[in-house]
Parts: sequence; C-alpha cells; structure tokens
Amino acid sequence: MLDNLNWTAAMVFVFFFAVVTVVGFVAARWKAGDLDQLHEWGLGGRRFGAWITWFLLGGDLYTAYTVIAVPGLMYAVGAYGFFAVPYTILIYPLIFLIMPRLWNATHKHGYLTGADFIAGRYGNRWLELAVAFTGILATMPYIALQLVGMEKVIQALGFSATGMASHLPLTIAFIILALYTYKSGLRAPAMIAFVKDIMIYIFVIAAVIIIPYQLGGFGSIFEKAKLVYDAKAAAAVAAGKPAAVGLTLAPSQIWPFITLSIGSAMALFMYPHALTGTLSASGPNAIRRNAVTLPAYSLVLGLIALLGVMAVAADIKTDDAQAAIPLLVNKMFPDWFAGFCFAAIAIGALVPAAVMSIGAANTFTRNVWKPFVEPDMSPAKESYLAKLMSLIVKVGALVVIVFLPTKFAIDLQLLGGVWMIQIFPALVAGLYTRWFNGWALLIGWAVGMLAGSYMAWGPTSVVSTYALFGTSYYIGVIAVVLNFVVSVVLTMVLGSSAQDETTATDYEDAVTTP
Repeated sequence: MLDNLNWTAAMVFVFFFAVVTVVGFVAARWKAGDLDQLHEWGLGGRRFGAWITWFLLGGDLYTAYTVIAVPGLMYAVGAYGFFAVPYTILIYPLIFLIMPRLWNATHKHGYLTGADFIAGRYGNRWLELAVAFTGILATMPYIALQLVGMEKVIQALGFSATGMASHLPLTIAFIILALYTYKSGLRAPAMIAFVKDIMIYIFVIAAVIIIPYQLGGFGSIFEKAKLVYDAKAAAAVAAGKPAAVGLTLAPSQIWPFITLSIGSAMALFMYPHALTGTLSASGPNAIRRNAVTLPAYSLVLGLIALLGVMAVAADIKTDDAQAAIPLLVNKMFPDWFAGFCFAAIAIGALVPAAVMSIGAANTFTRNVWKPFVEPDMSPAKESYLAKLMSLIVKVGALVVIVFLPTKFAIDLQLLGGVWMIQIFPALVAGLYTRWFNGWALLIGWAVGMLAGSYMAWGPTSVVSTYALFGTSYYIGVIAVVLNFVVSVVLTMVLGSSAQDETTATDYEDAVTTP
C-alpha cells in the first residue's frame, strides 16, 4: 500500500491538509453568529463582503475537478476542451444583471434558496419542489467528481491499494470535511477558500513558467501537440470515426462549442451551491463588484486548460485523461513542489464540496421537508436538519465513488448541466416579468428535463450534443428552448394565476452594503 509512496510529496500534502482542517474548525468563531439559525449556518449570516465573496465564489466555482477535467479534456481532444474558458467569461454579465435582483428579493422576504424565491414568486409548491429536486439531483454527482479529483492526486502520490482499501485516504479526508462543515457551516469553506485560491495561483503561475521553459517554449509545445492531435485525428478517420481531435476546432465542432459555452453559462449559477455563495454576500454591490473582478479566474482557467496541451507535448502517456495533469506534475516538478500542487488540487475539492453539500442541504430542508413534511419546523430544527443532510449528501457522494464506476459519475455530472439549465426560465423570468404561469413553467420544466435526458442517453445520442437539421448543438440549449416555448404557449392558454408574494420594489437596491 505504501511501497511506492513519495514520502516527501506526501508529507507536504498532509501538512497543508492539516492546516486547512484547523482553519475549518476555527471558522465557527469567525464573524460569529448563532449557528442554530439556518441563515447563519447555511449563508454565513449574509455578511460576506466583496473580498470574502470573491474568494468564496472562486473557490466554489473553480473546483478540483476543473483543474483535473478541463486540462484532461484538452489532453484528450484538444481545442474543444477550451469551451470552459468562454463559458466562464459569459457567466459574469449574467451575474451582474441577474443576481443583485435575486439578492434583494431573497433578503427582503427571508428566502435562503432559489426554490424559496420560486415558491414566493409563483405560489406553486410543485414548481418549488421541481426546482429543489433538480438542484439536489444535479449536485450529488458534482460532489462525487470532487472526490475523483482528490483521488487522482492521492494516486499520484504513490498510494496504491486494491478493493475498499484504495478509498481509505479519500474516506478519511471526507470525514474531516464532514465534521468541520457540520460545525462551522458556510464559514468553513469561505475561510479555507483564501488558502485554496492562493495555492492554486502559485501552482498555475509556476506551471506556465517552468513547464514551457523545460519543453522549449510555447511554440515548441504547440508544434509537438499539433503532430500528436493530427495523428489521433487520422487514426479516427481511418477507423471510420469523426476526427474530433485537433489543436483547432473542426468546422463540425463550431456550433457545439458555441452552444455548449452559452448553455453552460446559463446553467452554472442555477446550481444550489452557486446560489448559496451569491446569496451569502452582504449586498448587491458586493455581487456586482465580484462580477467585474471574477474574470481573473477565467484567465487562470485558460492557463490551466493549456496544461493539457503541455501534457501532450511532454509525452505523458495514459488512457485516463483525468490522470494526465497529476502525471505531468510528477514529471516536471521536484517532489516537494509536486506535494504542494497536489495539496492545492485536493483543497480545491474541499471548498466546493462543502458549499455544494450546504446548498443541497439548505434546499432539502427549506423546499422539500419543510413545505411537504413539517411546515411548522422551528428555526433551530431547520438548522439541525440541514446540518444532518449535509452529512448525508457527502456520504451519498462517497458511495457513488466507491461502488459505482467513475464513468457513471462523469456522465451524471455532464447531465447535471442539462438539468440545471431547465430552472433558468422560471428563475430568471420571475426576476423581470410577472407574466408567466407557474403551472406552465412546471410543465415546461418537465418537457425540458425529459427531452434533455433522452438526448443524452437516448438511442441516437452523443454525449453533450445532438444533431438537428444537419448541425449538432448542445443538448442543454435544445432542451431549454423547448422548455421556454412550452412555458410561453401554456401561459398564453392558462393565463397568470399565482398569488405573488413579491412586489416590483423587491428587486430594487434597498440595501447598499458594499
């Protein structure tokens, strides 16, 4: 089990992991509040200013799986994997326009989740349940894939075992995560995000300087990578398959690339964890300032994506694209710095996994259990149930990794974006117009969910894209267009019928906390 362990890298890894564990437990005392209140435990009391929110959202959205999967996709297929960069750029104008309005409405009415807003806006408990169900369903595999990223770096440290023992380090790490999340709530990932983001920046800056220097510069990297990609494309054509690999996009990839970027941007801030990070801000101005400054992470993501091309040029050979970057780090860096990089990636799993479990727990408590099982829950019981659910969600994610194939978890996470975008019409339309009917939006959601799932796993499917009229598009965009059309047509038939708790002034900046 420990025969091949890189002890130097492992000791550095354990040191930084121990540091963030201490930080996670100490966080309960930071910006102290009554953690028996759900808004304190699950939203940090809505007191995170622009600076803290910047680190929290960055740590929440740019995950360990991002550092592993995005360059891994670049390693496997080339330019198509770069879609993650434009989509993270498109997100921030949406945040700037949409999220301050949502924050104002949720703050005024005491809403803690996106589904809370849906219930108040449309007066339809079944639409609220649909939104909550979608968020929880899509979040579970997302948490599981944080574990995939962590497991890859543990394997890269040289820890080798078979059977259940192979998951022992991962299980220990997630027990620790579960304990300090239970104790400190959202304050724990918010504080750890400072450490995580600084470490990721150091890792990426070092990588884009040192690795190109060792490989003869970026010109040499791109030339060698192009030869490898061209050879893969030629082999695919010879086997009668599409040439979907290349240093630049093939003509057939342009519309899939564009629609995947747009659809992913529409879906990301519908996730419970993204809304949790946003609604924990101290006010709409803090959100706007972050929408302006968070594109710095998109720059870093672009550099992270290039690590996949560097892995190709460095002759990294693996059939598992998820392992490409850990192998590159081991090859290019001394042991002590490899341990630092692996710690940065693993800590990068802890922050989003914590926020995701909190977001899912808040959603279950507020929008499933309370309205349908126990309407008279006390605030203290709300907080207790959310804490308990955050543990259950983590255990569920761990079970997925231990007992199900990783490929299954990856497919579910890809489908998660298709599911989450189906919330976009109800949530965003509700912030700008009072016209839509809640039942119409519910039926539109159902059509979008069924259509998206069918196109993803149906008999003629290709993962993430579906061909219509001779051109392929991202299935999430196709499904949400169907969702929107059905919602519009049925609203015209049914008319607006909900009792709306919100007013026009709820969306204005009554609070100007920075």
